Amino acid sequence: MSLSIYSPERYMKEAFLQAKIAYEKGEVPVGAVVVANNRIIARAHNQVEMLHDPTAHAEILAVTAAAEYLGSKYLEDCIIYVTLEPCVMCAGALHWAQIGSVYYGASDPKKGYSLIGGKIMHPKTMVQTGIMAGECKKLLEDFFKNLREE
Repeated sequence: MSLSIYSPERYMKEAFLQAKIAYEKGEVPVGAVVVANNRIIARAHNQVEMLHDPTAHAEILAVTAAAEYLGSKYLEDCIIYVTLEPCVMCAGALHWAQIGSVYYGASDPKKGYSLIGGKIMHPKTMVQTGIMAGECKKLLEDFFKNLREE
């Protein structure tokens, strides 16, 4: 079975690479990519610690980069792939950007936006979950396990 270069799995693998970069930098390992017309137009990973900024989540940084690239605050024709379910703040940003679709890997049962009923996303935004969920969850678990052991 061959993997299409335009498949959700391929783009999630790119987001996962961003999460690994975050892991190596001591950041919570979350990565995101924004895709428009089958092309990655933005890549980001968490940079909260590096920037001393609680809003420097992968999704926020990716949305900002994509909006700058497109010259528009609206991303209705874009798809974001993120390794972890967006938090309420990030879901709100995705709502205001009117992102077309959100694909995320691991669920976040402690801080994910779906905890409040999932009504934050824009009504036209399509949400798909579970792509590479196991790998994304394991990277996060390994990160927090190592953190606790230090």
